[in-house]
Amino acid sequence: FIKSIGVSNYSISQLDHLLQNSEITPAVNQVEFSPFFYQKDLLEYCQSKKIILEAYSPLTRGKRINDKHIEEMALKYQKSPAQIMIRWSLQHGNVVLPKSSKKERIQDNFNVFDFSISDQDMARLDALNENYRALFK
Repeated sequence: FIKSIGVSNYSISQLDHLLQNSEITPAVNQVEFSPFFYQKDLLEYCQSKKIILEAYSPLTRGKRINDKHIEEMALKYQKSPAQIMIRWSLQHGNVVLPKSSKKERIQDNFNVFDFSISDQDMARLDALNENYRALFK
């Protein structure tokens, strides 16, 4: 007996199709999500359907972690760029899956619950969106 399901990389139209043809709403939709690939419409859709958005590659596989805007924000909050990117996603209500094989980075990635990013700075980070998909770079 299946109590809940999860999907991966589902778009709004795919979720609509699933919801129209199934009695079970997925609990989670796992998608790539970062300030540089801010899928706002999908996030809002998932939230409206009570589907948790699970963010993978929130650190852009390290490819955009040294962006000057992220580094400026890190200095302002006295946090690492990774912590800024993870906290941004958490504040959007997502489950976040950062990846690292280094113990110190894993610990650093977890240490994101002792600060909040202001609404103004969240909007600045949102504006970094350029539909950048780290998986295809």
